[in-house]
Amino acid sequence: MMQLVLDIGLAPEPSFARFLPAGNEAAVQCLQQGVAALAAAQPDALLPVYLWGSPGTGKTHLLHAVARALQAQGQAVGWLGADAASGGEEFSPHWRAVLLDDVQDYDSQRQQRAFNWWINARHRSSGEAPCWVVAAGSLPPVDLPLREDLRTRLGSGLSFELQPLSDAQRQQVLQSQAQERGLHLSDEAAQYLLNRFARDLSSLSALLRRLDVHALRTQRALTIPLLREVLQEQAGR
Repeated sequence: MMQLVLDIGLAPEPSFARFLPAGNEAAVQCLQQGVAALAAAQPDALLPVYLWGSPGTGKTHLLHAVARALQAQGQAVGWLGADAASGGEEFSPHWRAVLLDDVQDYDSQRQQRAFNWWINARHRSSGEAPCWVVAAGSLPPVDLPLREDLRTRLGSGLSFELQPLSDAQRQQVLQSQAQERGLHLSDEAAQYLLNRFARDLSSLSALLRRLDVHALRTQRALTIPLLREVLQEQAGR
């Protein structure tokens, strides 16, 4: 009898501890210092931060890490992504940070929303501390296909280009994520995935989630035959 597996969201939450810096130490340190400054109620000196790089370099992970760290301190944040499900609300004066993700994909409506949030975040009423702005995109600010007033503001603070991981580092992260799920991913199996699937970590993490569910459903270990089976199933969709 096949075991019924319920998807109850066991994926590890993004955090600074789960991010392998590997050349991106300056960006991580800057974000952690920003979180610490807000915890100490010292936001006045916080410059806007813009992260950019190719897909899978960890931009969204770091934005989520900032959000979760601030929320753990009891501080509210605003999040605006490029998808229709996020960022529909008006700017809130209770937010301590505004996080803008995938800015290169903003349509005209979201560009207007982001600009409105930026103005409200950085130019508060007399006596109120400015709200920290952290944004991420796939291109440097000068090359973003956005309206000029938003594009120049995204480039007005600190900018960090995130470097991609090497194959050995991708394997390290993938095996660490598998271990957090209670799975064993051998070196051979990890290399099989890296050689036959999209190499960015966001895609690999999503695949690992599917593998976890499939392994539980079939009561099988993460062997190469199981990996091949899942990859073939995905290719046939």
